[in-house]
Amino acid sequence: MTGNTLARQAGSTSRRAPLLILALGLVLITVFSASAASAHRGEQSYLYLDVTETELGGSVHLPYTDIREVLGLSLEGTDEEIQAELAANRDELINYIKTHTSIGADGVEWALEFSDEDPGLLDEGEGAPGYALFPYVADLPVSEVPRELDVTFDPFLSELDGRDSIVLVGNDWQRGVFDQEANELRVFTPGDASATIDLGNPSQWLNFTGSIGLGVDHIQDGPDHVFFVLVLLIPSVLVFAGTWKPAPSFISSLWRILKIVTMFTLAHSITFTLAGLDFIPLPSAKIVETVIAVSIAAAAIHNLRPVFLNREWLLAFGFGLFHGLGFASLVEALDTDRGTQLISLLGRNIGIEIGQAVVVLVAFPALFLLRRTRYYNPLMIVGSIGLAIIAIIWAIERIFEVEFGTTDFILLFTKWPRSFIAMIFVTVAAWLIHRTEDRAGRLLPVGPHMNEIDQDEARKQLANR
Repeated sequence: MTGNTLARQAGSTSRRAPLLILALGLVLITVFSASAASAHRGEQSYLYLDVTETELGGSVHLPYTDIREVLGLSLEGTDEEIQAELAANRDELINYIKTHTSIGADGVEWALEFSDEDPGLLDEGEGAPGYALFPYVADLPVSEVPRELDVTFDPFLSELDGRDSIVLVGNDWQRGVFDQEANELRVFTPGDASATIDLGNPSQWLNFTGSIGLGVDHIQDGPDHVFFVLVLLIPSVLVFAGTWKPAPSFISSLWRILKIVTMFTLAHSITFTLAGLDFIPLPSAKIVETVIAVSIAAAAIHNLRPVFLNREWLLAFGFGLFHGLGFASLVEALDTDRGTQLISLLGRNIGIEIGQAVVVLVAFPALFLLRRTRYYNPLMIVGSIGLAIIAIIWAIERIFEVEFGTTDFILLFTKWPRSFIAMIFVTVAAWLIHRTEDRAGRLLPVGPHMNEIDQDEARKQLANR
């Protein structure tokens, strides 16, 4: 076998390696795309407690199967038909819950006031039992919620064999518990359905650390915020001097990214904090979420026809104000004292910044490695157009209140840790592509430093394109 033949085979293998790595990455992403486990395990009844300093409420979840067997309802058909039957029998259901549920303290049972609205529905997919949801608020005879509660909860335990019931703290801001679905506070069984439950001591530290986790989760579950950061990062490894050119150095690219992220952070922190503390009104979710979608489309189009030449941080700041209002929806129902609010806001803001920092750290190496290859500009164009299309679809969904399943589909690929695994393979592929182009002498020359660019001349060249 000749040296030329070996060289050709090596070159062919080198060119195929990135594709093989990306293919393997997609396989792993598919493996990690399995749906999460159901929040409710089976045919138990659930009592959720939402605790603040001065109020206690929550909801009771009853499985359809037990309601059918004990109370004689059919609960068949569409969600609308099931909800109509539940609403028609609401008084009977509420009376049954009150008979089998007791919350109080110091020997005093508190009255439970149930919502006048129709019961909610919880359907966790095929094979899982459906649940009817009944929100309630306790009528407290004291000014502060005690940290020890006397609880009885025994629906269906005496009527059906093999049943148990579960009490959970859904939210307890003072201890950093938010939207809890898994950690059981107490499991009741027939003959053992009453207990004194210790909620634990309040802790602003737990509030703070729990709020950080909630901020990180919001970034993980919010692809629109991630996409906005990404669409601003795409040109951060380039400079515009009539056309997009590779940035001259790692430091210049990193400085540009830091400016973008810092201005985005500053902007959304302003509105997030002001809206979270009720200093400014929070617009409707429809308006805020639509503007967030439009911001992604605008930033993507800006990559194709830049207006703020080499100053993407201006876009980050301007639209970041609206993203802050989106983040503020996290604390819209935060019914606590001002001190607890401030600690929670600070923790969530830090969590959001951690989430954004992870996005930058994961995406930046691949962008920087690819910037001098002949593939980067076409990829930026295709990627920007793709992100603009997705954002426009989101805007349509939010304006007209329709659902095309766009977010659910995107989360199949962006949900942590699938997105991290994917970016590892993309980064390795980017390194191999950069190495191959470098060996072939095809790396593009770098552009000028930012202070060497004549912005007026760049605008003229852009206008003449």
